[in-house]
Amino acid sequence: MTTTKARAIAGLRIALGAGFLWAGLEKLFQFAGTGAFNAAGFLAHATGGAIPGSAATAIVNPTHDFWVSLAGNAGAVSAINVLVQAGEIGIGIALILGFATRFASIAAVLMMALFYVANWSFATGPFNEQFMYGAIALVLGLVGAGQYYGLDALVGKTTLMVKTPALRYVLG
Repeated sequence: MTTTKARAIAGLRIALGAGFLWAGLEKLFQFAGTGAFNAAGFLAHATGGAIPGSAATAIVNPTHDFWVSLAGNAGAVSAINVLVQAGEIGIGIALILGFATRFASIAAVLMMALFYVANWSFATGPFNEQFMYGAIALVLGLVGAGQYYGLDALVGKTTLMVKTPALRYVLG
């Protein structure tokens, strides 16, 4: 691969990682001054969905009741809060470092798919922010983006990784 392409892949990986890291840190440290992150509000009030022509109060998301039921379960909300923050921070750090990139990419795709379904907003078309982040994460995982200026390139040369190609593939 040419140096330009390798740098472009590494740059995209780092940019996506920085986006995930910032989102997680913002929720953890409340940079916006909005108070502690709590997914219950989103789950209860932002999962009705939208499609072109639907009223703002219409519930068009077929999974809405599931998300609302989670919002009413304090234990589930606590777990979701931790999983979202830790997931965004972990995915961000892994992508920035190019370490366990395929694993981090799969986690990012899963997280974005869950956000996409929960949000169910098609008022401006089906290709929203969660869709695009998920698509980029998928591509980064498929190309093994950590091999380009990332720690996966170094870790892949260790004895354990050389002797365990399946592990090497999953991690990077």
